[in-house]
Amino acid sequence: MGIAAAIGLLSPFPFYYCLWIWPQWWVDLCGRGREARDPSKVMAYVSYFLKLVQFISLFYVSSFHWPPPFYFWPLIAFGQFLNFRVYQLLGETGTYYGVRFGKTIPWVTEFPFGVITDPQYVGSIMSILACFSWVPFQYILLWVLGYVFMMHVESKEDPSTRAKPLH
Repeated sequence: MGIAAAIGLLSPFPFYYCLWIWPQWWVDLCGRGREARDPSKVMAYVSYFLKLVQFISLFYVSSFHWPPPFYFWPLIAFGQFLNFRVYQLLGETGTYYGVRFGKTIPWVTEFPFGVITDPQYVGSIMSILACFSWVPFQYILLWVLGYVFMMHVESKEDPSTRAKPLH
């Protein structure tokens, strides 16, 4: 079960990497013209599925007990606050690589932007660390390293590699 859980935990990161590096491939896959599907929306659906795979993988290697440790509540609360705030400020299109798919995203300078680099990943990492007493260390480390890898990949955005605008 350990290898299957590790694969499940890592499953979204190759997908995100490919979309960041080769966004035109995804736009072409989603189609062109009137029957084209919105690449950000399709990415969101695939990402939700991959997130479900991650949670199921984590569930099988976890041992739950109640009550959670004292650090659980502040980490989960602040982590989810950051995730909610990113979604609230950028919307689904901004959260799911819309800028890489030729969309104009109104980048926001409000908190948490400018205060915390990659607030959506920091929020996710905080939420993962909140579950430390339930999940074996190696799986938490693996998931955190996946997010750190994506933070590194996304820190280098080359506008010339963006997909052609959607029309």
